[in-house]
Amino acid sequence: MHSVVVQMYPDGRLDRANAARYTGFSVKTLAMHATAGKGPRFQKIGGRVFYRRDDLDAWLASFRVVTSTAEARAVRSVA
Repeated sequence: MHSVVVQMYPDGRLDRANAARYTGFSVKTLAMHATAGKGPRFQKIGGRVFYRRDDLDAWLASFRVVTSTAEARAVRSVA
C-alpha cells in the first residue's frame, strides 16, 4: 500500500478531485454516483461539490469485503 497526498480544507472538506484521490475512484465515477444517489454524502456550496472525510470513510466501509473473485461474483448476483 502507498500513501496518497490529498488537500483538505481546515473544516474537513475535500473537493471532488481530492475525494477521488482519497477513495481511489475517479472524479467521473464520484460524479456519476452522486447523480444516481449511490455515492458518498456530499455538500454543494456555490456550485462546487465537497465531501467530508468521515462520509467518505463510512461509504468505503459499506462495501462488502470478499476473499475471492468467485465470492465477489456471487455477492454481485445476489444484490
